Amino acid sequence: MEDREYIIILYDYYGELLSDKQREYFEEYYFDNLSLSEISENEDKSRNAIHKGIKSVVSKLYEYEDKLKLYEKDNKLRKIMEKINNKDIKKEIEELL
Repeated sequence: MEDREYIIILYDYYGELLSDKQREYFEEYYFDNLSLSEISENEDKSRNAIHKGIKSVVSKLYEYEDKLKLYEKDNKLRKIMEKINNKDIKKEIEELL
């Protein structure tokens, strides 16, 4: 899986654990495809500060997954679900995910 794609998936799991400003920088960079220079201009901060902020967010996302393993567990559960033949049980598990 491409690193960028993986980082965005981790953001889906752990984004709520970040500050508003961290989410804003991340979303502008990864979702709105703004350059570091564009974000720095919009935020009236140095390009280096924005770069460090985004790098810090990415590190936190990896750290959260390393400790909590929500993405890994989700994948394992989905693989197990593929083996389940009972549609009622499968539906109940899907609702939890």
